[in-house]
Amino acid sequence: MNTAAKILQAVEEQQVRFVALWFTDITGLVKSVMIPASELENVFANGSHFDGSAIEGFARVAESDMVLVPDESSYVLLPWTDNEDKTARLICSICTQHGDPFIGDPRSLLMKALDAAKALNLRFKTGMELEFFLFPLDQSGQPLVSAQNDIAGYFDIPDDPIRSMRRRMLTALNAMGIRVDSTHSETGSGQHEIDFQYDDALRSADNILTARIALKTIAGKYDYFCSFMPRPHVDLPGSGMHTHQSMHDADSGINVFADNDAEYGLSETAQYFLAGQLEHARAMCAVLAPLVNSYKRLGTSFEAPVNVTWAHVNRSALIRVPSTAPGKNYHTRLELRCPDPTANPYLAMAVMLQAGLDGIRHKMPLVDPMEETLMGGMPERMRQIEVLPHSLDEALDALSNDDVILSALGPYVSDRYIAAKRQECDEYNRQVTEWEVKRYLSRF
Repeated sequence: MNTAAKILQAVEEQQVRFVALWFTDITGLVKSVMIPASELENVFANGSHFDGSAIEGFARVAESDMVLVPDESSYVLLPWTDNEDKTARLICSICTQHGDPFIGDPRSLLMKALDAAKALNLRFKTGMELEFFLFPLDQSGQPLVSAQNDIAGYFDIPDDPIRSMRRRMLTALNAMGIRVDSTHSETGSGQHEIDFQYDDALRSADNILTARIALKTIAGKYDYFCSFMPRPHVDLPGSGMHTHQSMHDADSGINVFADNDAEYGLSETAQYFLAGQLEHARAMCAVLAPLVNSYKRLGTSFEAPVNVTWAHVNRSALIRVPSTAPGKNYHTRLELRCPDPTANPYLAMAVMLQAGLDGIRHKMPLVDPMEETLMGGMPERMRQIEVLPHSLDEALDALSNDDVILSALGPYVSDRYIAAKRQECDEYNRQVTEWEVKRYLSRF
C-alpha cells in the first residue's frame, strides 16, 4: 500500500471530516485551503487548484492558476479539533498548471537549495530555539502587552495557567510529530522558549511553520495571545530564533563539521561554511530578520547579536560555536543568532544554506574568532569588524547587492520580496509615533 492509500485509510479510520492544505506566501504567513475529507483522494491524484493572484509575492493575474501538491509525509491530525470538526493537515508545495515547481514557492526554493547541497553529497540539518511572548487578553480580546501576571524569570517556574498552557503546547506538538528538547521561561516577563530537536532542514522548516500555528491556537484556548513579534515592547527583551546548523555526509550521515584535532573542533568544511555565512551575513539579514521591528531587537536587546563575527562564548557575535562534550563531536554545530521567529522558515534556511555552500565552493578563509576576553584589548580589530544592518532598509540595500543571496531567492521571489519590504519601510517611515509627539509637540 502506497503512502497516499495509507493516509486515505487513516482518514476513514480516524473519522476525519476536513483536511487543511497549508502553504506560505513569500513573507512566511501561512495560507490554507480547506477541503472535505472526501475530496482528498482527488487532491492526491490531481492537486488542488487555486487562484494565486491575490497572494503576497505570487503570480500576476495572467498567471494566477496554481496547484497545491501535498507532501504526503506531512499528514497529521490537528489535535485541537475533534468530533464534527476533526481536521487533518497537509503541507503543500506549489506547482504551475503544467506540474513544474512554481518559482515563487518558498518551500520549493528550500528544496532547490537542499538539492545543491546533495550535489556535493551533503545534507543540511538544523535545530531552532523559538522564543515568544504570552500576553493575557482583555475583555475585548486584545493582548495586554504591559501585563505583569507572568513574572517568571530565566528558567523560573511560572504560575498557572502558564504551566498548564505550556504542557498542553508540548502535548500538541508531540501529537503532530514535532520533537521538542525542552521549554523554559526566558528573561522577559511573559517570554518563553521552546527548543526543537535537530532534523533535516525541510522538516525543521515545516515544524516551525506548524509550531507557530499550534502555539497561537493553544494560547487562545487559555485566553492568551502568543506573539512572535521580535520586540513587542521597549521595556521587554526581543525574541529570537537561534538556529543551530550542521552538514552531514549524505550517504553515511556523519557530521562533516566535526574535527577533533582542529581548534574549536571545526573541520575545514565547517570553517568554509562559517566564512560563507559571515561573508553574506548583512544580506541574509533582510530574510532572517524581516520586519522593521526586527531591528529594534538586533544590537539593542539582551544578547541579540550586532557584530559580524564568530566565537565560542561571545554573545554579541553573530555565530557561536557551542561546546560539545568529549567524544560527542557528532553534535558539532554552528549557532546563527540573528534570525527571529517572524522569518519565513523556508526562505531563511535556503539563504543560510546557500551562503554556507558559497563558502565551501570557494574555500573562503575564516577570520579569527572574537571572544569577549579579547574585545577590550583589540581596538584596531574592533574598528574593522562589520556590524549587522541597523534597519530593514539597510538590510534590503545589502540584499540588493549580494548576488549569492539574490540567487538563493531567485529573481522572481527576490524582486517581489524586496518590493514588499520596501513598501513596509515606506509605510513605517510615514508614521508619527507617540514618542515623537511627546518629545517635539510642546518643544517647538
